[in-house]
Amino acid sequence: MPTDPPMPLMAHLTALRSSLFIAASAWVVCAVVALVFSPEILAWLKSPAAEDQALLGGLDLTSGFSTMLDIAVWGGTFLSFPFLVFAVLRFVFPALDLRERTAILTALICGSGLFMAGAALSYAKTLPLVVSAFQQMNRWIGLNVGTIRIEGYIKIVLKTLLAFGFVFQMPMILFVLGCLGIVTSRALREKRRMAIVLSFLVSMFLTPPDPMSQIIMAVPLCLLYEVSIWAVWLKERRA
Repeated sequence: MPTDPPMPLMAHLTALRSSLFIAASAWVVCAVVALVFSPEILAWLKSPAAEDQALLGGLDLTSGFSTMLDIAVWGGTFLSFPFLVFAVLRFVFPALDLRERTAILTALICGSGLFMAGAALSYAKTLPLVVSAFQQMNRWIGLNVGTIRIEGYIKIVLKTLLAFGFVFQMPMILFVLGCLGIVTSRALREKRRMAIVLSFLVSMFLTPPDPMSQIIMAVPLCLLYEVSIWAVWLKERRA
């Protein structure tokens, strides 16, 4: 607690070492789990390609090995994220009061939910359109793609999932800024038109060059911005 006497330096270092050990151990274990289940995870990642799944393949002898490593690294990071957060909170919580702890836990839970919602929307709606759009561009330019490199495909899938997951954090960020008094609901309302334009600009840069993918990201962003306005307004009313 903030009113407790300060911890000595060695106690801080010991706590930090313990937290780092927990984080590293969790990542290694989760990476091994992802590696063991890499065939199932790869099948899940290939699913948005639909009828183009037959074209997915490796062009090098080491394609399978490199794909397994990518799945282990990224899968381990995703799976171990709750444990990584726990390790960080385990180190910083002793310096926080109950209100601050509650606020951080609430933000983490809501932020995790928003990340999963963004990734789920991307997987269900955007990724199939991404594969179709790229294939249409290949046909339009006159390229007959007989094999799609699995390494490149995995990177596109992960980039799209992460992009949607991270941009869906906007309501939580704006709410935290509102709680800190940095932004107000009135200011957010006044910047609504600018926020809509920025939503479409961000979508243009973070999604492949097809209009539907950009719309699928931009429209939820605009709706989430409205949610942020109401959330900050309610917080102001309760203050």
